[in-house]
Amino acid sequence: MHTYIPIQPPALQRGLPDSNYRYREFLPSKELEAYVACYWTVDVRATEHNRFLHRVIPDGCVDIIIDMRSPSFAKGAFVAGLMTGFEVIELSTSQSLFGIRFFIDSVSRFIRYPASELNGNHVFLEEIWGREAEFFVEEARAAAGISEIIERVERKLLQSLIHNKSRSNALLQTSLQHMYASQGMISIRDMAEKQSYSERNIRRTFQKELGVGPKELLDIIRFQSLLRERNKGTQSSFTDIAVKFGYYDQPHFIHHFKRYYGLAPNQVFK
Repeated sequence: MHTYIPIQPPALQRGLPDSNYRYREFLPSKELEAYVACYWTVDVRATEHNRFLHRVIPDGCVDIIIDMRSPSFAKGAFVAGLMTGFEVIELSTSQSLFGIRFFIDSVSRFIRYPASELNGNHVFLEEIWGREAEFFVEEARAAAGISEIIERVERKLLQSLIHNKSRSNALLQTSLQHMYASQGMISIRDMAEKQSYSERNIRRTFQKELGVGPKELLDIIRFQSLLRERNKGTQSSFTDIAVKFGYYDQPHFIHHFKRYYGLAPNQVFK
């Protein structure tokens, strides 16, 4: 099982339930848990007077998202690249989305391109998979319920693993393993020493493969690890948890939190 499990705002802010806005997560099968963080759905029933804000924060992942209501199979799925800042989306029309959240170290096995080519962008899956994308969307939308959707999606992902034997860059993959194991609290120098590579080599590899530097990804993983720790419901104060994750200066911590979440900590964890 993957040691790093990211979290998104709807899973954190449980105090905002609404039958017209529903976010759910589902675990992948054992065969895919090294590649997929989770499957997720967003179902919204919106009206002119009933709109919703959907917040997305950086999680060090890349998503394939299927629009279950799209009028076009060909344009019914897109890939959302690695994010380095939060986004708030106003949902003013009824929507039904199904997402596959991939770990960044293995997503190239499925999208067939380096993640760096997608950063900050939404690219139609058709542009990557060709006609396969249309069949993929059609099959997912023809499923009877979420269990069958996941079953059909996993069948396609397992086929992709069989046909695409390419491996991630070894330096990138090992560096990410160190990042995950340390919960984002390892220096680039220490990572370089552990692997007998130069810091310059590591930075160059991250920029080439992911389109972001290792420091950015370390910050995202540390921030996500803090959120998951806080979400466990431990008796530790938020200040103690912040210190545990290396945030010794409160103004710096609040600035960092707002940068990735878009809100102050006390607005999220009341």
